[in-house]
Amino acid sequence: MKRLAAVLASVLALTGCAAIPTRTSAIPVNPSAGSATEAAAPKPAKGIDPLSLVREFVNASANPEGDYAAAKAYLTEEARQSWDTKVAPTIIDTTFNTVPTGGDLSSDDKHRTVLLQGRNVGSLEPDNSFVERVGTLTAPIGIKADQDGEWRISDPPKGIYVPLVGFQGNYRRVTLYFYNPDFGALVPDPRYVVVPPSTSIPRRVTELLLKGPGSGLRGALATAIPNGAAQRKDTHEADDGALEVDLTKVGDLTAQARKLIVAQVVKSLAGVTSSRIRILVEGAPISTDQAEWRPADVQSGEALITPDADQSGLVASGGQVRRLVGGEPVRGPAGTGEYQVVSAAQSLDGTELAVVSRVDAKSVRLRVGDLEEPLAAVDLPASTLTRPSWLLSGRAGEPSTEVWTVVDGANVVRVVRTDAGWTANVVNASELTLFGSITELRLSRDGTRVAAVVGGRLVVAAVVRGTDSVSLRLPRNLHPSVLGTSALSVDWLAQDVLVASTSLAAWPIAKVNIDGLRIERYNTSNLTVPVNSVSAAPGRNVVAVDQSGLWSAADVGDVWRASAVKVDSTAQAFYPG
Repeated sequence: MKRLAAVLASVLALTGCAAIPTRTSAIPVNPSAGSATEAAAPKPAKGIDPLSLVREFVNASANPEGDYAAAKAYLTEEARQSWDTKVAPTIIDTTFNTVPTGGDLSSDDKHRTVLLQGRNVGSLEPDNSFVERVGTLTAPIGIKADQDGEWRISDPPKGIYVPLVGFQGNYRRVTLYFYNPDFGALVPDPRYVVVPPSTSIPRRVTELLLKGPGSGLRGALATAIPNGAAQRKDTHEADDGALEVDLTKVGDLTAQARKLIVAQVVKSLAGVTSSRIRILVEGAPISTDQAEWRPADVQSGEALITPDADQSGLVASGGQVRRLVGGEPVRGPAGTGEYQVVSAAQSLDGTELAVVSRVDAKSVRLRVGDLEEPLAAVDLPASTLTRPSWLLSGRAGEPSTEVWTVVDGANVVRVVRTDAGWTANVVNASELTLFGSITELRLSRDGTRVAAVVGGRLVVAAVVRGTDSVSLRLPRNLHPSVLGTSALSVDWLAQDVLVASTSLAAWPIAKVNIDGLRIERYNTSNLTVPVNSVSAAPGRNVVAVDQSGLWSAADVGDVWRASAVKVDSTAQAFYPG
């Protein structure tokens, strides 16, 4: 906490303006509203029938250029003026239908109503984040014949519906970076920006970065960029080839704040440019020490949240904690079987261990301590405890001081090291438990999110830390239409990617982006459902346990390979974190 206070004091010094705003203005999804050209908005084909008219209108709605000029070409003049294009677009499944309604003919035979039917996938929010919103779509669309007998849409839908394939063709995923609460590590926050023109993408990324974290993570992430900061000039490529970011309205900045801002800007722009990045404030270099940066020049805190290469992983099986490579038990009571270990977690630096120990048929207890030493019992009565996970250490070389688990499927607790020993503190998880009983919970290695299996659903939520409390906010159920309530285990493959195991034969292991837009199926070869446990970490093989033993795979297309280490079907492998 002393380090947190010192960092915050440094970043907020003098201006006090690095606080995250509680409200932000929406950034226009369309970068060139009002600049439509005839070439960008071709007229519909002559003689087009009502059903094809609506279908092509929906396909054209994927292009927001010129305030949706391509889609407006399918509307009557009155409808062009009244159609609300300022709302967040709804992304729908590519296989939508256009269906004629019964009783379609009118007395003048110049009006029709067509139903747009399909499945909602999600929406692009005002902050340009994607939020999964699954549901059925039925939207009536009125059309009428003009004076030349050509059909045009006279009553467009209440909203903008964009087919998924069109969204993917017109928008690009970009990754913004903000900080965890103690400014120790950068954390990804994915957004989506319009592709054309590609030269303006760095400007739009900078605009979004200055607005702060997305709404789903507000309160969980921090930014070093002062509230109210703006671009003095649009972010652009300078004559010498460097990408130039010129900021204004940042106030007085400490040296530490400048360093944090540089890392945040460089890391966010690294995904959209390969150029050198030059950061200015009021036209002058932000730092007197260095004029230009590349990603390798800045510190992102990656070392704090990435397991060391020497830590090859462990597995809890048969009441023992054993090495994932070789299978030998760790030294100390955790390896001898004395604790009857049900599950366990190793700290990110590899020096500490937390185990769920079987006491009797009806109770378990949590033990925490040094990896190969006797572990202290925590005063935390429970019938069940989920596999623990560790919060990152605040500084390299320092041990972690916080472990998370869930008591009896309902109470999320963080066990904190104090002068009196390890003490359990309740986390407010009321929003999360609305989905059901929590059977798995994994704190992200940067400490800002949790991934959980709740009532069999795969859920992510933001970790919001207050002065005296910690809450799990804005939980989101990922891919309910694919995974349903079949999820069994989950782990963090990267800061923004999950791996989940299920009881579905078609989806034994799934790779899922945290915003829910993308899901990939791991190879199903050799695995037998249910796959009870899965473990992952950056740069490591994914490890899974099914009814026949321990398996590993490097990527989604790889065939699962059996491990030489023999484990029982209830075993749980784990990497540090």
